[in-house]
Amino acid sequence: MSEQKNGHSRRDFLLRTITLAPAMAVGSTAMGALVVPMAAGAAGAAEQHSSPQQARSYQPTWFTAEEFAFITAAVARLIPSDDRGPGALEAGVPEFIDRQMNTPYATGNNWYMQGPFNPDLPKELGYQLPLVPQQIYRLGLADADGWSKKQHGKVFAELTGEQQDALLTAFESGHAVFPQLPAKTFFSFLLQNTREGYFSDPIHGGNQGMVGWKLIGFPGARADFMDWVERGERYPFPSVDIRGERT
Repeated sequence: MSEQKNGHSRRDFLLRTITLAPAMAVGSTAMGALVVPMAAGAAGAAEQHSSPQQARSYQPTWFTAEEFAFITAAVARLIPSDDRGPGALEAGVPEFIDRQMNTPYATGNNWYMQGPFNPDLPKELGYQLPLVPQQIYRLGLADADGWSKKQHGKVFAELTGEQQDALLTAFESGHAVFPQLPAKTFFSFLLQNTREGYFSDPIHGGNQGMVGWKLIGFPGARADFMDWVERGERYPFPSVDIRGERT
């Protein structure tokens, strides 16, 4: 958030930092590197796909209504809509994150979770908390709304956009002090899952209308597009999702 002062700079920051390996982009929990040829054509692709879009109606199955209101408000600030296309909210990212909470990923089924845990170790040595994503969200959302009430007397979803940006920046930097887990940890999961939801295959609930793929000119789950990888041109054919649907 410290590098994202408005909608344009946030989207530019996203394009600079997100990584999309083709095999990962159609999955649900991994992201890889935005190759330079795709980035070069991204602006032109996005200009052609800036028509209004709304995410389909969705009722959360894991988050409470209050938690889901926070998720909805936060993702709209992390990847906002602008003249280049829909943002995370319009792409259905809240649905993606809720659906992820009912997967093995959220319960840490494939994580090594044996101690000892040392949160003070460098992040290069790996995750150092005895919490799985479900717990990180449940505790983090409660702490985040608690911090919001302490600062502004209201929960996060009721704040202005500017106030929400300021709080997200405090979470990211660790200036906000949560009682149950580090604010930085909560923010990092929220940001990562927001990115994943924006660029995943639509089968997982996010990237509805393939708006994330349109933004960067990504072909999706096509069988073969290697002829275009080194051309430095915008990919001319529509994106295709796992179900075979096209933009």
